[in-house]
Amino acid sequence: MFNNLTERLNGVIQRLRGQGRLSEDNIKDTLREVRMALLEADVALPVVRDFIERVRERAVGQDVLQSLTPGQALVKVVHDELIAIMGGVTDLDLNVPPPAIILMAGLQGSGKTTTVAKLARLLKERRKKSVLVASCDIYRPAAIDQLETLSKEVGAVFYPSDIAQDPVAIALGAVDQARKRMIDVVIIDTAGRLHIDEQMMDEIKRLHVALQPTETLFVVDSMTGQDAINTAKVFNDALPLTGVVLTKADGDARGGAALSIRHITGKPIKFIGMGEKTAALEPFHPDRIASRILGMGDVLSLVEQVERNIDRAEAEKFAGKMKKGKGFDLDDFRSQIQQMRKMGGMASIMDKMPGMANVPQKVKDQVGDKDFGRIEAIINSMTPQERHFPDVIKGSRKRRIATGSGTQVQDVNRLLKQFDQMQRVMKQVSKGGGMAKMLRGMKGKLPF
Repeated sequence: MFNNLTERLNGVIQRLRGQGRLSEDNIKDTLREVRMALLEADVALPVVRDFIERVRERAVGQDVLQSLTPGQALVKVVHDELIAIMGGVTDLDLNVPPPAIILMAGLQGSGKTTTVAKLARLLKERRKKSVLVASCDIYRPAAIDQLETLSKEVGAVFYPSDIAQDPVAIALGAVDQARKRMIDVVIIDTAGRLHIDEQMMDEIKRLHVALQPTETLFVVDSMTGQDAINTAKVFNDALPLTGVVLTKADGDARGGAALSIRHITGKPIKFIGMGEKTAALEPFHPDRIASRILGMGDVLSLVEQVERNIDRAEAEKFAGKMKKGKGFDLDDFRSQIQQMRKMGGMASIMDKMPGMANVPQKVKDQVGDKDFGRIEAIINSMTPQERHFPDVIKGSRKRRIATGSGTQVQDVNRLLKQFDQMQRVMKQVSKGGGMAKMLRGMKGKLPF
């Protein structure tokens, strides 16, 4: 989401770091570039003005101008102010007698229903809470069916509803059932519209009065840019919101909504949706997002992602195999690809790695996740013998594998060549010399 903003700010930062000393003049030029970068990223004008003014006040102070590394000192100021704009880390308040009620609000198409399922999964897996979900969207029958399907996927209890019922009656019925079944959290999905209208606002106000929810979360599509900020302000004026969930942050949105919503509404962003899968919801950490915007990576999130998604037994088995120098075969190759896909794919991993802002886009494009899907399909089309001993794969076998995986013979040849390169690299690592030999074996290129 922040790619364009990261590229622009990274260029400014690189020039700053090379400065032996800073003067008010070159600080002024730098801030002009930062201002343009923020405006191009769709950050609201009042937010940009306030941000630039706060950075200027600190930048012309003694702590920056008299620093031994003034460029880096100014980068720290920008980093700190980015965090300040987005607010601190704010968790859900669930310290109430059960069931804790979470009311979800937002426009149609913002991803409310999917976010309900994502949040239910997050609460079950990370907070060990039992969760019941219910849909009060009586205007879109598909929303009720969609939530029922998603609730089965994430293991949440689904409270059935019907388009003939009153939304308030549905919500109160769901809470009553949760209380009887000793369920910890109830998440209520509400109706949305394509635009804000009086009927929708009246209905959600009625729901809020009847439920008195612990949390009222506004779900907003980050792809809508400035309009996301405007709708958030209208909902905030109508409802006592406790937080915001920013969805579709994995798309090509410019990132302005994330930097503007807290400043405009005064409400914290509590979660950020990073994909379509039900596991793709993360708590919003402003400090980590600020680091990513400035091209510093997000190692903490990467470590957490690895701990949650990597099969520890499988990883230890692979490490032991490598240590003993046993052959790296196509089964191992496939296993590593599957582990990476569990973590959201290579693009998600690279996004969190420090220094990736300096890697040319054409290099990043070499590791597209579509390639991983194709590689996995080709390996799945092989026999166990072929996966253990790829040298036996010749002409007729290649044609059979290509047909079975829906690919071309050239794709099979390319995979075998890439695997041969990686196998040699793995042998070098297992013999000793570790990462240095591995990097030399790659000759400055990524293995895929």
